[in-house]
Amino acid sequence: MLLEGKRLVITGVLTDDSIAWHTARIALEQGAEILLTGFGRGRRLTERAAVRLPSTPDVVELDINDPAHMDALVADLDARWGAVDGALHAIAFAPADALGGAFLDTPAESAATAFTTSAFSYKTLAVGLLPLMKEAGGGSLVTLDFDNTQAWPAYDWMGVAKSALQSVTRYLARDLGAHNIKVNAVSAGPLGTVAAKNVPGFALFEDVWAERAPLGWDASDPGPVARMVAVLLSDWAPMTSGEIIHVDGGFHAVAAGSGQSEPE
Repeated sequence: MLLEGKRLVITGVLTDDSIAWHTARIALEQGAEILLTGFGRGRRLTERAAVRLPSTPDVVELDINDPAHMDALVADLDARWGAVDGALHAIAFAPADALGGAFLDTPAESAATAFTTSAFSYKTLAVGLLPLMKEAGGGSLVTLDFDNTQAWPAYDWMGVAKSALQSVTRYLARDLGAHNIKVNAVSAGPLGTVAAKNVPGFALFEDVWAERAPLGWDASDPGPVARMVAVLLSDWAPMTSGEIIHVDGGFHAVAAGSGQSEPE
């Protein structure tokens, strides 16, 4: 199996329509042992979603911006496994006034919150898990991205934070490669997750993808993205690091509609 014997930390599971939940499902089906993290009131949602997985993993509290939480997670993992082979970083947040089209009016504090939680947190997770991944002889870190080579309607400072996340990915790949740790990002097309639906104007993203993605795109199916995450967490991409890998139906590669007629 693809992930046989892997010990994986998966953040960001809230409901069973999320990329993180489907990654957890595939990881379990492919032989991994996993631990989920949840935070605050959302932890109850994580625990409910965990029950719907093929087997029910433990859920550990993690506010990624609280150093005490990160320390406690590492202590738990050290006692539980002694080493970690990989992790999915599926953590992002922007205050309401950092989204929705009022880009010019967003206060610095809200922009900083978006950056710290959505981009800097990848470094926080990587540094926290580094001793345990060194014990494993290396491993793989994967984060979830959204392509930000263009400005999007309403995405505003979350878009800026995602661009920063791409840069964090590259710098982590530079500094962790010596420890045999791969660091990558998966840039997903729009999916109808709880997080995405909280972005004002999300329906516009779906409409644009329907027009431009050469392979088409199903915003209700996180499976293709989760499968790519699983590949990156496995040993099947041993020399891939610092990459932003698109799983978006080919949308990023074309400047307008695919130009293809409907099949007869």
